[in-house]
Amino acid sequence: MESMREVLEHELKDLYSAETQLVKALPKMAKGAADPQLRQAFEQHLAETEGHVARLEQIAEMANIKTRGHKCKGMEGLIAEGSDLLSEEDASPARDAALISAAQRVEHYEMAAYGSAKTFADLLGEADIVEILEQTLEEEKAADEKLTQIAESHVNDAALSAESGMQNEGADGGMAEKSATSRRSR
Repeated sequence: MESMREVLEHELKDLYSAETQLVKALPKMAKGAADPQLRQAFEQHLAETEGHVARLEQIAEMANIKTRGHKCKGMEGLIAEGSDLLSEEDASPARDAALISAAQRVEHYEMAAYGSAKTFADLLGEADIVEILEQTLEEEKAADEKLTQIAESHVNDAALSAESGMQNEGADGGMAEKSATSRRSR
């Protein structure tokens, strides 16, 4: 690459590939989530991601860039890690916690990429492109915050409780978990 325009084009192609890969992966993550709130968050982000693809197509048209023919290897690897979780484990609160972690790595990757592309577009004086990229960047941040909220509000605790229950069940036939559940429901 010899110019900032080429760097921006590369970033946009990479983002387009990343987002189109995600459109295919998010339904699998939603289906594999045990927690209904997590499943809903994945489904909602799928709709947003489809919008991100459309925005990138809009930007490509504005900047006369061809988005096809490039594969984002970073996203490919992140999605492969998430797929491994779905194939290796049964649905459980612990797997949901791991899925949240995998999804947040995806969000952080996207936030870095959108932030960089926005900076490059700004340097090139592409105010319209900057505005579109900023909108998507804010949605990626919101998705990350939503995943944190789901993890911290109940998924991580459910995973820990399930683990404690399995350990206690092994020691006393499940009586400790039953009494802990009784105390929480009072």
